[in-house]
Amino acid sequence: GASSDAGALAVSDAALMAAAAPLHGAFALPPQPPATFWATAFNASAGTPAPEFAKGTTTLAFEFAHGVIVAVDSRATMGPYISSQNVKKVIEINPYLLGTMAGGAADCSFWERELGRRCRMYELRNGERISVAAASKILSSIVYYYRGYGLSMGTMVTGWDKTGPALYYVDSDGTRMRGQRFSVGSGSTYAYAILDTFFRHDLSPADACELGRRAIYHATHRDAYSGGYINVYHIDKDGWKNICHEDSGMDKHYEYAAQKEAAMAS
Repeated sequence: GASSDAGALAVSDAALMAAAAPLHGAFALPPQPPATFWATAFNASAGTPAPEFAKGTTTLAFEFAHGVIVAVDSRATMGPYISSQNVKKVIEINPYLLGTMAGGAADCSFWERELGRRCRMYELRNGERISVAAASKILSSIVYYYRGYGLSMGTMVTGWDKTGPALYYVDSDGTRMRGQRFSVGSGSTYAYAILDTFFRHDLSPADACELGRRAIYHATHRDAYSGGYINVYHIDKDGWKNICHEDSGMDKHYEYAAQKEAAMAS
């Protein structure tokens, strides 16, 4: 009896160790590829269509003569339902590095926080801050590894390092691009319209912040899936600063409407 009990305990301990082992080096993965599970669990012809994850947001960032501006809205939607007006869509990775969220909030939030942990480990090991290029490459490599597992991410990684300002776009397909300005989300076309019209590389910091603020406002005004508050950050050689947290609603609408009327009158 005692020996059989000991054997059972040994087996159960071994099973527990085997189950916990993947957590030490990697995430425990499902027993079959997600694409296979998706195909078997959902079949439109059999009356079980796959759910469609409707998402919406507006995020933007651009480089200019005095650093980088990052501007985002704060609305989270589940299809036509507004689930929150207070989502923080800028992830503060470290004092010189920011990431933005578009797509699945859980995916972006989790992996950009994991990026923050890895950037801190790099700093502790090497005695210097990680470059923006390296940070964006780490995130791109992570999501490329999990490509096909259902991640939904359209992010920007931006900051200031020893080479100056830098801005990268990274998405859940593993795409990684450097650019001068990006906008991501359902309201991005409206934000691009404002950026392409009024952007100049020699903008003052105040004018650049106003450009980011105005672009997000117009996106929230035209895109039902964007809204809430406008959050603007400015990154320079001293790190990032949170410039504003303003309601994108009626007060902002009437403020810009009055400016338009004054401009037309003059």
